[in-house]
Amino acid sequence: MSPRTPWGTYHQIADALRSRITSGDPAPGDGLPSEAALGKEFGVARTTVRRALAELESERLIKAVPGTGRVVCTTEERESTPGDGPPPSQYRRIAAELREKIAAGDLAPGDALPSEAALVRQYRVSRGTARQALSELEGTGLVIAVHGKGRFVQGPETPTS
Repeated sequence: MSPRTPWGTYHQIADALRSRITSGDPAPGDGLPSEAALGKEFGVARTTVRRALAELESERLIKAVPGTGRVVCTTEERESTPGDGPPPSQYRRIAAELREKIAAGDLAPGDALPSEAALVRQYRVSRGTARQALSELEGTGLVIAVHGKGRFVQGPETPTS
């Protein structure tokens, strides 16, 4: 595996997987190989595989099933959700709910956000999903992480040490 994957490789992987799915192998309801197995097959890092899988999830060709992995969607599942796009991923939904609490003042500047473990219990998601939701808020500047203390709503009273 090379240290740098060429830009756009995940599109090529998504295209290859899309072709397999549309040809019926794997069939609707069947599981896809793990991220590690796909990474080995295509000679790329798992993050590249995740991008390709995210593209297929956004097209509703596959879905993540907790405890199972990613499976091919049925025709009904692909067409079941009306609207202008796919439903938000779990981490985006969690981040949006926390963002709303911040905007509404339920979480004020300086307040601690729920821990990853608390989000895992509340939303019944993996720790990685909870971490991704909190990281998204950090990336927007709404939240700051303080090593050893947790994550806090950004503001003048935010703990810094």
